[in-house]
Amino acid sequence: MPISSSANRRIVKASAIYDLFLTASFATPWTFAFAHGQISALNTALGGAALPAFTPFHVLFACLMGSIVLVWSVLRILEPTQGLGRFDGTGRFLFSLWMAWCLAATDAPVLWLFVLPEFAWGVAQWWPVHRLKDGQRYNGVLSRTSPAC
Repeated sequence: MPISSSANRRIVKASAIYDLFLTASFATPWTFAFAHGQISALNTALGGAALPAFTPFHVLFACLMGSIVLVWSVLRILEPTQGLGRFDGTGRFLFSLWMAWCLAATDAPVLWLFVLPEFAWGVAQWWPVHRLKDGQRYNGVLSRTSPAC
């Protein structure tokens, strides 16, 4: 069942806020070191092994990813459009694919806490949106007789 364009904008914005909070700690080497330790401890608590140590080169790529996701998040918070949501959803499907690959290769249970929401946000942002004809507006249901004023 299609959703309204305003509901889609709320989903795009909510996914951006989720990303902002989830990836903020990946933006600097110092905050990433803390996050890495927390994720490693969580993986251990879930029955997995401690995560491998990162070298400065690995941290560089983690921080590059974290920085660009922060910028991308702010853009979607300020401009939560369906188009940006579709691009973000595509990225989330790709991220989910690589997380699933890593899950299969490492059996790290903490990845389930990332791959499931990532995939769900992708589905939510690709959910069908009502297409209105000129002169129509959305009032909870598609109105066929309500011209725009």
